[in-house]
Amino acid sequence: MSGKHVAKNQPSSFTFTDENKKKIEEVLKKYPENKKKSAVMPLLYIAQRQNNNWIPLAAIQLIADMLGITYIKVYEVATFYTMYNLAPVGKYFVQVCTTTPCMIRGSGKVVEVCKKHISEKQGHLNKELDSSWIEVECLGACVNAPMVQINDDYFEDLNAEKAETIIKGFKEGKLPNIGSQSGRKGSEPIQNRTTLLNKNA
Repeated sequence: MSGKHVAKNQPSSFTFTDENKKKIEEVLKKYPENKKKSAVMPLLYIAQRQNNNWIPLAAIQLIADMLGITYIKVYEVATFYTMYNLAPVGKYFVQVCTTTPCMIRGSGKVVEVCKKHISEKQGHLNKELDSSWIEVECLGACVNAPMVQINDDYFEDLNAEKAETIIKGFKEGKLPNIGSQSGRKGSEPIQNRTTLLNKNA
């Protein structure tokens, strides 16, 4: 059983909006009738987006009924992947990569900032900042480590000070521009590029 935090206060029911029902119809068209259970992941994602970035247990039951599979099968998927939240995470959900490249480049300091300003423990909602945080495995931006994902966006080339500035901005409803926080363009070297500078070359 997963150790993922599950909300204690659960809604008694869950219904997809008409707009999301149409999205689900389009998703299900991609699967043969006898394979529609494979749509569990996109349906969980639709439920999460509809419900302020977390999935209530009633939505898991609804999805199980829609796909003709057991509740526990859907619950297993929802608890296995970090992309699914089973409790409120707030308006600003911070995922800190702590895999080796980010660790070497100082992700531990970013974690300490999260502990100081959001919550000492992962997955606990800071109501004042409307935010929570967790550690995650590689998010695929190793060359711009350390980095965090906030909701759907990446913020890279962080240090403790830059992470602190970002988190303090939550109170004012502000986020910086996505991408590198050091001014790097793309994934160029930290000291700027040193090749292909001669236009005549």
